[in-house]
Amino acid sequence: MSVHGIHHITAIAGDPQENLEFYTGVLGLRLVKRSVNQDAPDTYHLFYADGEGRPGTDLTFFPWPQMRPARRGAGHASEVGFAVAEGSLGYWAERLAGAGTAVGEPARRFGDAVLTFRDPHGLDLSLTETPAALDAAPWSASPVPERHQIRGFHGVRLLERNLEPTARFLIGVLGFEAVGEESGWHRYGVEGGGGSRRVELREIPGGPLGRWGTGGVHHVAFRVADDAEQAAIRETVVAAGSRPTPVIDRFWFRSVYFKEPGGVLFELATEEPGFTVDEDAAHLGEQLILPPWLEPDRSEIEAALPPLRGPAAS
Repeated sequence: MSVHGIHHITAIAGDPQENLEFYTGVLGLRLVKRSVNQDAPDTYHLFYADGEGRPGTDLTFFPWPQMRPARRGAGHASEVGFAVAEGSLGYWAERLAGAGTAVGEPARRFGDAVLTFRDPHGLDLSLTETPAALDAAPWSASPVPERHQIRGFHGVRLLERNLEPTARFLIGVLGFEAVGEESGWHRYGVEGGGGSRRVELREIPGGPLGRWGTGGVHHVAFRVADDAEQAAIRETVVAAGSRPTPVIDRFWFRSVYFKEPGGVLFELATEEPGFTVDEDAAHLGEQLILPPWLEPDRSEIEAALPPLRGPAAS
């Protein structure tokens, strides 16, 4: 039994309006859910994904502008990677530069062309050209032409003080396989290692420990098909010595959280019921949506949130 790749990745942003404008206006992702952090409902939780909000395409944010910047280091994710079609990086280099975003020198990783950059609040991102079929739906209202649109995750990079315990955990508990090593990065894949099914580790012995903050990743969530599969993998996590939470209902999926041996916060998230359980697919992300148990507090929640403009209804 194994997970089925990345479900979503959650990061910490600064100003929510700047975050929204960059991910929809520059990167061309769709805001598929405009909600709040269910554990701190005076904070937005913004979900950006493909045209349908499919698992494996969803980068989400807690905007906490009052937090200090994240510190990159062991026990944390260091980069979120997106996939684009072959022949797209020239377009993206020009688009990002035109938006005032500095881009790294063109590079190749494991044979694929890669472009690196940071979002306005310091989150390290990359775009990788991939010849494989991309399991994502285009968004017709995106400012990015369909042929160049981001098509979900390519993978995520993690930094570890000691690589071996995390590698054993990925393989023995979550069902990954070792794929290869290049320039100190060790790649692991699940179910063939295609789109959204990669994790890369780098060992930094004696390096600094990471710290949550703006511009950093909060957690990485992996896909499980349903409650039964989630429960089975949760038991494997327990047997491996980790201490997962009970199942937590997030309304659009159900979650179990735990730390892997190196300290990165992981999540098991169900593929069901999805973002259309409470919104029409044509109008995802246009209004503030609360899970049913927070609806009685809507007035207080809305009063505590800063105004958020756009994206306009298509």
